[in-house]
Amino acid sequence: MPEPHDDSGQRPLLPQMRLDDLLSELHTRLEAALSTRDRVRSLLDAVVSIGSDLDLATVLRRLTEAAAHLAGARFAGLGVIGEEGHFVEFIPVGISDEQAQRISRFPHGDGLLGFPTRQRAPLRLSRVQDHPSATGFPEGHPPMTTFLGVPIQVRDEVFGNLYLTDKEDGGEFDKEDEAIVTALATAAGVAIENARLYEETRQRERWLSASTEITTRLLSGVDTDEVLGYLAQQAREMSNADIAVVLLPDAADENLVAEIADGPLAKEIIGTPVVISETQCGAAYREGKAIVIPDLRYANCPMLSHRGFRPGLLIPLGTPEHTRGVLLLGKSGVRAPFDSSTRGMLDAFSGQAAVALELAEARQDAERLVVLEDRDRIAKDLHDTVIQRLFASAMTLMSTLRLVDDAEAGERLQRTIDDLDETIREIRSTVFALQHPPTSTDMSLRGRVLAAVETAGRALGRRPGLTLDGPLDTSVPEEIAEHLLAVLREALSNATRHAHAEEVNVRVTVDGELSLEVRDNGVGIPEGGRRSGLRNMDERARALGGEFTTTPREGGGTVLAWRVPLPCASDD
Repeated sequence: MPEPHDDSGQRPLLPQMRLDDLLSELHTRLEAALSTRDRVRSLLDAVVSIGSDLDLATVLRRLTEAAAHLAGARFAGLGVIGEEGHFVEFIPVGISDEQAQRISRFPHGDGLLGFPTRQRAPLRLSRVQDHPSATGFPEGHPPMTTFLGVPIQVRDEVFGNLYLTDKEDGGEFDKEDEAIVTALATAAGVAIENARLYEETRQRERWLSASTEITTRLLSGVDTDEVLGYLAQQAREMSNADIAVVLLPDAADENLVAEIADGPLAKEIIGTPVVISETQCGAAYREGKAIVIPDLRYANCPMLSHRGFRPGLLIPLGTPEHTRGVLLLGKSGVRAPFDSSTRGMLDAFSGQAAVALELAEARQDAERLVVLEDRDRIAKDLHDTVIQRLFASAMTLMSTLRLVDDAEAGERLQRTIDDLDETIREIRSTVFALQHPPTSTDMSLRGRVLAAVETAGRALGRRPGLTLDGPLDTSVPEEIAEHLLAVLREALSNATRHAHAEEVNVRVTVDGELSLEVRDNGVGIPEGGRRSGLRNMDERARALGGEFTTTPREGGGTVLAWRVPLPCASDD
C-alpha cells in the first residue's frame, strides 16, 4: 500500500516524531546513568574519605556531611547512642548548635528517632507528620517534611543513626537515596570500628606508659604531690576531660579539699572544699564506687557547677574499704559522657594514686619514727646524765655554802645554785617536750602550751625558752586554761611582731595560783604605741580576779606577768 502524502508532496512527520521520542528517552536514560555514575563515584569518594582517617570525631563528621551531600538533604544529623539509651553525641549539618544540644538531650528510643535502632532498618517518609510515631523531636527543631533514617551498625551493635530531612530540590527521598545512604552507613561501620580500635590501642599504650612512669616516680621517692599532679594530668588528657581534680579529706574528715588540679582553671579550684555529707563527691568517697554525673551544673559540686562544666566522673582513690580521696573529672559544654572503657582505665589509675598515698604515709611514719627515736634518746641522755650531774653539782655547792664565811662569796654560790636549779627545771621541760611532741589531737594544757610556743618559734626563727612548773593538767580548769592560752599567744605575738625580739623565755607556774611570765629582749613598749593587746590581757586577768603587769627587763626588753588565782590546787 503506498504511503500517504500531504498536499505539499513532502514525506510524512510520524517517523520524525517517533525518533524525537526515542532520542528524548535515550537522553533521559543517559542523564540518569550519568547521574548514577556520578553518585556512585561520589559514594566511593566519600567511603575513601571516611576510611582514610582514624580519628573517630573526624570520621563521624565526614560521614554526616557525605550523607547530606549524596542524598541532597538540607538537614542531616548523626546521633551516637550511649549505654543508657541516650544520645551521647549529636553531629549536626545545617542545624544550629543550640538545636543540636536540644536533640542530644532526648532519649534515642523515642518516636521516629529511635525507629532505625529498634527495627535495625531504614525508614523513609514523604511526610513526617503522617507517621504514627512522629514524636521524639524537641521544641525548636527546624520544620521538616520528608525524612530518611538509617542505622549505623558496627558488627552486631547499633552505634548510632543517620537522619536526613528535606531534600534541597523540594522532592522526596527515593529508593536510590535510601540505597546509597545505607551503603554509606555500612561502609562507615567498618571505618568507625577501625577508628575505635585505633583509639583503644592508643589509649592502652598511653596508659601503660603513664603507669610505668608513675611506678618509677613512686619507687624513686618523688614527692606525693608531684606524683598526684602527674596522675591528674594524664587522667585528664587520656579521658579528653577539661579539668581533673584530686580531692583529699581534711583532718576532721568532714570536707574533701581540692589539693591537686590540672586544667585551665586549676589555680582557681585548688583549695576549694566540698562537704562530704549529702554530696555526690562524698558518696564516692564513703562508698568507694565510681559515679557518673550527667551534668555538673546540677551537682552539689561548687568548684565546677558554675564554670560551664557538663559531663562529670568521680573515681574513688583506693579500695571500697579504704578510700583515700576522689579523682574528679569534668568536660565543658555539650560533650559525650565518660564511657565504660574510660572508667575502667581510670579505676586502674586510682589504684596507682592509692599506692602513692600509702607510700607517702609510710614514708612519713618512718621519718616520724626516726625523729621520735632521736627525741627519746636525747631525752634519756638529758634525764639520766645531764640532770643528775647538775643536781649533784648543786648539792655539792649547797654543802660547800655552809663552809664559806665570806658573805659575798656565799651570795655568789647561792646565785649559782639558783641558776643550776633553774637550768634543771628548763631541761625537765625540754625532756617533757621531747617525749611528748605536740600534735593536732593533743588536748592537754601542757601540749597546747607547747604547740603555741612551737608556732611562735617559727615566726621568731628560734624556739622560745619554756619552763613549766606544777600540775598544769590537773589543777587548771578549762575556762582559765583558755584565757591562759589566749594571753600566751598575744604575748608571743607582741614579742615577735612588735618588739622584734630575738630571744623570748616563757614560764608557766602552778603553785596555789596560775602565773605566766614572758620575757623578751626586744625594743620594749613605746610610749603611745598600740595598747589593745595589753588591755585585753589585763581585762582577762581582772575578770578572773588576778592581775597583769608589764615591767622593763634589765638589759632591754619587757617582762609581762599575768597571774590569776585557782579555785583549788593539787600536787602532781
